[in-house]
Amino acid sequence: MTQVTAKMVKSLRDRTGAGMMDCKNALVESDGDEEKAIEEIQKKGLAKVAKKAGAITAEGLVHAYIHGGGRVGVLVEVNCQTDFVARNDEFKQFVDELAMHIASERPEYVSDAEIPGGVITKQKEIFLGQLAEEAKASGKERPAAAIEKIVEGKLNKWKKGVCLLDQLFIMAEGKETIASIVDRLTAKIGEKISIRRFVRYERGEGIEKKVEDLAEAVAATIAEA
Repeated sequence: MTQVTAKMVKSLRDRTGAGMMDCKNALVESDGDEEKAIEEIQKKGLAKVAKKAGAITAEGLVHAYIHGGGRVGVLVEVNCQTDFVARNDEFKQFVDELAMHIASERPEYVSDAEIPGGVITKQKEIFLGQLAEEAKASGKERPAAAIEKIVEGKLNKWKKGVCLLDQLFIMAEGKETIASIVDRLTAKIGEKISIRRFVRYERGEGIEKKVEDLAEAVAATIAEA
């Protein structure tokens, strides 16, 4: 049995952010193997997340982020269980980085549960139309079952693009989704963290801008002279 030293515990704590006793116990269980100890901590952390799934999160922050000198603005609400955690620097940093992510990646919903049925139906029709055009161009018809499977795959991919929790977090070093970051933060802080809602504004969005033909405008000016 490998003896667990204070140096080993500190190293594991630096890598995982887990408590000293959790790190020591994980190292003892893994016979001093740091990589296996990290796996143990992650497993236990996810178990804690599952236990907190039904917890009420009424505290937290509403955060505003403005980008590009007023070109893009984001308001996001992230909840936690206590006001104490809402003042936690790591929690506040996550909320700030999440707002920047929303400004950059333009999600439309927090999760796929928020997507209206009519929007999904419309998107499905778009994909079916695309496949019909492909079949017309190639002269090859796919079986109905194959079309259904392709459309389902396209819908799943589309949902991951428009749902915040399914997007890859631009601030993460590796390829981690927002959902996995939230779970990790929940396990580390010890309270359930949840993203409730957000809104993203972009200057001029939704306004039909007048497109002027420069040559036509010059000709009209000459004619009036």
